[in-house]
Amino acid sequence: MTDVTALQRLSRTDAPKPAVGVIHLGLGAFYRAHGAIYIAEAMAKSGGDWGIIGVSLKSPTQAERLKPQGCAYTALELAPTGRIAHHVEIVQDVLVAPHDPAAVLTAMADEAVKIVTLTVTEKGYCHEPSTGRLNQNHPDIQQDLADIANPASALGFLVRALDIRRAAGLRPFTVLTCDNLPDNGRVVRGVVLELAELIDRDLRDWIASECRFPATMVDRIVPATKPEDIDALGADIGKYDASPVMMEPFRQWVVEDDFVDGVRPDLGAVGVQLVANVTPFEDMKLRCLNGTHSSLAYLGYLGGLTTISDTVADPDYAAFVKGLWRDEIIPGLTPPEGVDLHAYADALLARYQNPAIRHLTWQIAMDGSQKLPQRILTQVGEGLDAGRPMAGLILAVAAWMRYVGGVDDAGAPIDVRDPMAQRLKALSDAGAAPQDKVQNLLGLNDIFPVSLTGNAVFVAAVTEAYTGLAAHGARVMVARAIS
Repeated sequence: MTDVTALQRLSRTDAPKPAVGVIHLGLGAFYRAHGAIYIAEAMAKSGGDWGIIGVSLKSPTQAERLKPQGCAYTALELAPTGRIAHHVEIVQDVLVAPHDPAAVLTAMADEAVKIVTLTVTEKGYCHEPSTGRLNQNHPDIQQDLADIANPASALGFLVRALDIRRAAGLRPFTVLTCDNLPDNGRVVRGVVLELAELIDRDLRDWIASECRFPATMVDRIVPATKPEDIDALGADIGKYDASPVMMEPFRQWVVEDDFVDGVRPDLGAVGVQLVANVTPFEDMKLRCLNGTHSSLAYLGYLGGLTTISDTVADPDYAAFVKGLWRDEIIPGLTPPEGVDLHAYADALLARYQNPAIRHLTWQIAMDGSQKLPQRILTQVGEGLDAGRPMAGLILAVAAWMRYVGGVDDAGAPIDVRDPMAQRLKALSDAGAAPQDKVQNLLGLNDIFPVSLTGNAVFVAAVTEAYTGLAAHGARVMVARAIS
């Protein structure tokens, strides 16, 4: 095999570098495969200074990989029919917040910066998933409150940078979240205002009056990049790229058109849907895609299936997910104008079946305590209230409970990555019988709302599903669900 590190390093072309207009917090693979590409295309089509400075909030790894190649990278489109490599140069620099928080704040406070985008995952908003309120006891929030001049959280950086701009008499930037949260713009606005009020009530009022927090819906499957992907790309392009991104051909970005002073890139020119109300699109995607992704991830991983494409290649799992859409998810949705939800579900299944996309069930299963409320629990509660059968999604909830116990159906240990992993494992271990384990986990009020834990039908159903998983395994329970 060729040593790709011996190849010439990927670098920028001699094209002029655009001025910076966007700061992005949480520079991971998804944003570089989605939002960054849209912004680059909008700037190429319609002009403007929309170069991006990326900020790593925790680890220096991304900076160490990108800076030696001038922050250029390859976005590799993986279609069933072949691979297309896109050379991307929109990122101008990568800052590492823990190493130099002042540099990050200086960049965010620059008047030329009009938008701050975020992909910090659900847990990065330091909120309580079941309520959407700020978790004031979160260690990063505690550090922010102790020393806001040196923030630790994404929220702390937003609040402090906005305060600096206010003091300098500058306009605020638009805060544009790109994470999978229901009503994400409202949630982020809420936690920012809560933190600001704890620091300075006048600052809170200024942000509430002048700043904008558009809601968004983002969609593109971006599997984790593996060493063998880097090797294969090096063979394809003849250069060593230390930080490429893998992505499916499909992409969608729906944005509430509400920016500070109306200033933004010409996103509509490159296919972004600029709308007055994102909620129908957001609900459609969170429930149809994210909800079934999580369901397949937990049930698939427990059953020994490595990727989503492997999982839906099993006829029982494919029938199971079709049943979720048909019987439990779509009946509870109001479709966006002009969208056929059944056709949307069919297209999702085709995307899941793409053999070129190796999206790991283990990767999707990460941080389930933060994802479960908005992806599954809300629609389970609504469905039960409406009298619909919700057995499939309840089985997925039970599968999550089995997963966080740390052992799969073959008896192998699971590397559970979750901000509550130790607490979840302790609660699971503390229960002798399946019903005890379920009751312990249902006691987590920051995950499970009282409306569900007080619902006898739900408690009985999830206990029965968990007991079945423990006795028979995920594959048998999925087969029983479709029969």
